[in-house]
Amino acid sequence: MSMNTVTSVIYSILEWITRFAYINVLWILFSLAGGIIFGFFPSTISMFSIMRDWLRGNTEAPLFNTFCRYFKKEFWKSNRLGLFIMAIVLLIGLDLWYIQISLNELLSWTYTPLFAFMVLFLIFLFYLFPSFVHFDLKVTQIIKNALFIMLISPLHTLLVILCLGSLYVVMTLVPALVFIFGGSSYAFVTMWLSLDAFNKIQRKQAY
Repeated sequence: MSMNTVTSVIYSILEWITRFAYINVLWILFSLAGGIIFGFFPSTISMFSIMRDWLRGNTEAPLFNTFCRYFKKEFWKSNRLGLFIMAIVLLIGLDLWYIQISLNELLSWTYTPLFAFMVLFLIFLFYLFPSFVHFDLKVTQIIKNALFIMLISPLHTLLVILCLGSLYVVMTLVPALVFIFGGSSYAFVTMWLSLDAFNKIQRKQAY
């Protein structure tokens, strides 16, 4: 391998490391700019949209301008999705709170189905944001679509869990990586595997 080839490979690796870190910074800053409550979901959708562009070969668009465009375009729609997510999270939180303060020991059995629901909801989120950016649908249809894909893609779900589990171990060992690559690495993994699931489903429907 020539020196020029080695240099080119190192440059490419450093370039992509910089891109992932930059996207993560934009995700955090735009979330804060929206007061977190109104900024988190459009910022997250913008990050997933750029990951989808990269995975589909569009890597040359300027990151800041592209992020801003997606943020503005999806601001209201993504916050409508955010209301649904926050409602579910609030419901889970209220259930946990009620069980903990209740003196009725008979309610203790509800921990098991509630925990199962929490796990399923977490897995559902793996597909929700990728479905949002990949399919041009209404929010209610996106939710149904993500649920359907989750149910018929157990292998992809397992791969997502394994990949994210590996990332978690690495970032536990080096906590600073969470602030540099936490959001962007999560978005890349889930978008990458979700795109593969989407493509397989589309190929099956074509036959």
